[in-house]
Amino acid sequence: MAKAALVRSGRCVALAGLVSLCFCGAALCKDANDGDGEPTKADSTPNLYLDLRTYYTTVPAGSLSLGFGNSALFATLPTLATLTTLPTLTSPASRSIGVDVPLTVDLNDSVSVYGGFSASTSRTDLSDWSAFTINSWAVGFQADVYQQNGGSFPTITVQSTLTRSVPEAPLPTTALNTILEFNDALNADETRGLLAGVQYTSVAVNSAIVNIHPDIVGYVGGYYQWDNNWKFSGRFGVQSFGGAQLLNLTPFQPFTQPIVRLDLDRMDDNDNRLFGVTAQISWMPKPSYQLTVRTPLYAVRN
Repeated sequence: MAKAALVRSGRCVALAGLVSLCFCGAALCKDANDGDGEPTKADSTPNLYLDLRTYYTTVPAGSLSLGFGNSALFATLPTLATLTTLPTLTSPASRSIGVDVPLTVDLNDSVSVYGGFSASTSRTDLSDWSAFTINSWAVGFQADVYQQNGGSFPTITVQSTLTRSVPEAPLPTTALNTILEFNDALNADETRGLLAGVQYTSVAVNSAIVNIHPDIVGYVGGYYQWDNNWKFSGRFGVQSFGGAQLLNLTPFQPFTQPIVRLDLDRMDDNDNRLFGVTAQISWMPKPSYQLTVRTPLYAVRN
């Protein structure tokens, strides 16, 4: 039932993405003909690049890799399949190194679509490093459904990612991650502003003995971009996880704890990311650390 519900949710997200594309396209067409009679010049070709992300994650015992984006979730899910063979019904502390390789297309300043794969290697206190293998693939979109453009109402951005484990995974898993964010720019250049948002993650495991409850993150924050195009962003919030069950036991306990994410990005004059570093600390309830380096590889950059 959970898997069917997640599939339905995925279809709804896909429909929402199409609607967002339509609305954003209509808005751009309207803006192009507004103003002083001078049409807005649009880029003739979209940006095309591999948004390469390399991450290192530490996860305390008895926890899954949760937080903003859940990049390393599929690297730690195999611990669920091995719990019944461990001395105690709890996962050991683990570390993982992985890469996300989404091929990304920025259709315009408002809409991006992407799809790609993730690969990782991990180790626990009870095992050595595993082989570096592909563990999942993902597709998604990001769209500004409303743009502030100097007005009083903030920009509204929706991002949704559907991730599926590879067929060889011990527990076939599908995850849907959706973020709704409000961006209130404090100046005309939109180089500083305030952020607020919520992230909802649901995970369905194709197994009758495993059930993972949703994870919700609510946060506030802000950003500042210097004249040299370095940009700093911070998000501070609370994460609430419903826990995960194995048969009638709960090896991953529910929790509600703080979460922090800090981003430092190097942008170009057109706000394309050239380089980025993200540091995240999430308490589950013990702290989990994740460091991510973003190195986009552009085929086309406007």
